[in-house]
Amino acid sequence: MTTLDATREEAIARDERDPLDGFAERFHTADGLYLDGNSLGPLSTDAERTLQRVIEEWREEGIHGWTDGEPPWFRYGEHLGDRLAPLVGADETEVVAANSTTVNIHTLVGTFLDTIDGRPTVLIDGLNFPTDGYAVRAQLRQRGFDPDDRLVVVESSDGRTIDEGDVVAALEENDVDLLLLPSVLYRSGQLLDIECIATAAADHGVLCGFDLAHSIGVVPHDLSDVDFAVWCSYKYLNAGPGAIAGCYVNERHFGTQPALAGWWGHEKATQFEMRSTYTPAETAGAWQIGTVPMLSAAPLEGALDITTEAGIDAIREKSLTLSEYLMALVDDRLDDEFTVGTPRERSQRGGHVAVEHPAAERIVAALAARDVVVDFRPPNVVRVCPAPLYTSHLDVWEFVTTLSTIAESGDHERFDPSGEVT
Repeated sequence: MTTLDATREEAIARDERDPLDGFAERFHTADGLYLDGNSLGPLSTDAERTLQRVIEEWREEGIHGWTDGEPPWFRYGEHLGDRLAPLVGADETEVVAANSTTVNIHTLVGTFLDTIDGRPTVLIDGLNFPTDGYAVRAQLRQRGFDPDDRLVVVESSDGRTIDEGDVVAALEENDVDLLLLPSVLYRSGQLLDIECIATAAADHGVLCGFDLAHSIGVVPHDLSDVDFAVWCSYKYLNAGPGAIAGCYVNERHFGTQPALAGWWGHEKATQFEMRSTYTPAETAGAWQIGTVPMLSAAPLEGALDITTEAGIDAIREKSLTLSEYLMALVDDRLDDEFTVGTPRERSQRGGHVAVEHPAAERIVAALAARDVVVDFRPPNVVRVCPAPLYTSHLDVWEFVTTLSTIAESGDHERFDPSGEVT
């Protein structure tokens, strides 16, 4: 077993060997350490450039930007979908940038519930981000079903992770019609085996959907066996707060009537004929609802320039290397009260690391007072995101050094749970 070199010099040496070195210069990060990109990625010069271009098009072209923009705004959601498709291993027609993540969950879950005869049963997990469960329950209620009767919830055995074997067992033991699971659990950072779950779902005739919010842009995907997926663009894709979201619909479902029909999902060729009859597009574009929000979509174009240039495989490799380094330093330098709650196996890990401590909320406040930005997730998680495009090994080393200083001094005890100094 190789002994960890935990020196600052080794961190610098690792950065000198980093093939993605230099991308950080294209991001605006405040002084200190920004390790919260799994909540909100920072602004890049590339995202700023495409946003400014659209502002200038609005200024110079006015309404003609819909046809004369570069590219035309009228097909901007599809244009961004073409750019996103390689990140999820999909055909360009299967992906569109549209709506928000929660709206996409509503429209896609609702769409597929409408295809199910009788009383549908939906499988979710007990650790997913709350909005997914809210939306699924709401869609069941709107169709006259009691969610308590129609939901199968796969619970965690350890409070951190979901066992894919438990998902498969739930599919075998229950008459499930549709499942919606996260690709990466937002607290622990566990990466689920999408292929395994999708295969089991297909074997049981179950429609299979995933929320990729915590993996898109940092984990490469192949959704060919998945029926639908949703994601946001403001985390690892760095498209900005409230940026346009994205969705994937497998081509075998093209022509299905969207549950939330809107004019922007109408077939493009006749959209402006203003027909009273809705004709959905024969692509994922059918699940667009309202007019594309250009000022919330434009930054994604520039942000994708960076992701494409770096390459998703290189991004994934550096992400794994950074998180391994972070976990090794926590093991080496912090006392027994700190525990890594993220799976160690590469194939089971997303892009962030859960560092657990009984006083995690106070520790996050103490870190913030030192200009170190991470976040707290109840009950005991310091959630740390070494995003590979702008985080260095030295950043990780400095984070663990600061965390060690706080722990050794007990300085976090000065902060109450709200972050105020007591």
